[in-house]
Amino acid sequence: MTRRNITGYLMILLLAVGLMLAPAPTRAQQGLTQYDKDALARLVQEWLDAPHADHTSLSFTYWNKDGAVPETCAACHSQPGFLDYLGADGTLAGVVDHPAAINAPIGCAACHTATAHALNSVTFPSGVTVDGLGADAVCTVCHQGRLSGADVTAATTGLDEDTPSTALGFLNIHYGIAAAVTGGRDLGGGYHYPGRSYAGRFGHVLGADSCTACHDPHSTKVETEGCLSCHRGVTDLRDIRTRHADFDGDGVISGGIHTEITGLHSQLYAAIQTYATQTIGTAIAYAPGQFPYFFTDTDGDGQISAAEGVFPNRYQSWTPRLLKAAYNYQVAKKDPGGFVHNPRYLLQLLHDSLEDLSTANGADPGKRPRP
Repeated sequence: MTRRNITGYLMILLLAVGLMLAPAPTRAQQGLTQYDKDALARLVQEWLDAPHADHTSLSFTYWNKDGAVPETCAACHSQPGFLDYLGADGTLAGVVDHPAAINAPIGCAACHTATAHALNSVTFPSGVTVDGLGADAVCTVCHQGRLSGADVTAATTGLDEDTPSTALGFLNIHYGIAAAVTGGRDLGGGYHYPGRSYAGRFGHVLGADSCTACHDPHSTKVETEGCLSCHRGVTDLRDIRTRHADFDGDGVISGGIHTEITGLHSQLYAAIQTYATQTIGTAIAYAPGQFPYFFTDTDGDGQISAAEGVFPNRYQSWTPRLLKAAYNYQVAKKDPGGFVHNPRYLLQLLHDSLEDLSTANGADPGKRPRP
């Protein structure tokens, strides 16, 4: 029997446990709760093919060397940790009380429990609590990031904008931050420059304003049919746009809003590198997937080699201005679906970060309209 088959059987067992923990059906509902074997097998297979069940992913294997997932990470990186966080195991809800098992991806029982069904509010890193989330609450627990713009403000307050400080280090919002980006200004996931206004929650349209309205709850794949039925004339979600200004200033508006976001994102990265070289005197470059992402570009080639992408060579010449821009760069980087979740908010974060660095670099900020 292969490891994948064993995992499949375990998933079925976890589903059974979840059903036992779920609220008892009413007499009227009892005829609707008999799971057809084929339907159950299909749901399990969809889950097995999804990221939440990928037992080979670094998200679930990073702590194998330690033998347990620590409390600070367990809520989202181990199903027992998630159940602990919910209080479904009889412990206090909202905290993880002990390290959790390794090699335990998020399975059926994580969402199909009475405690998960009852969860309706979640507190974000900014301190804002959102109520009335319904079924989105379980998604929001792990897709909110671990920092907010307030953390950047706290780290940089009282420091000269352009003087490197040993008190500063890169602040990483974390990964899969769709809920934080969707909430925009209301949740403060990004760093908000003083004097600027930012877009709030992107509600989209009725019927497409929740996690599971767009993502299949088991496979997590985006169900595009509804999107393309309204946004006619396109076959790729990245080609959709409802704002038609040239936000990245490249003179082209024929692509979707995704192209404007990626355009500004690339320009911000170039400005980050220019500022680090010209103002600080220490070159910087970004390495995707390599914590803590920003490293000293020792050979000045604009890239991070394997030898450079090591923790001792992490970038350590941060100024407040550079940290703010790099933080917002990472916010946009860590929500690849942000062009759907809240495009205006991402454009504003990137625009303001680029404008601030351009001023410091003595560069012409160009004719980029702010959305």
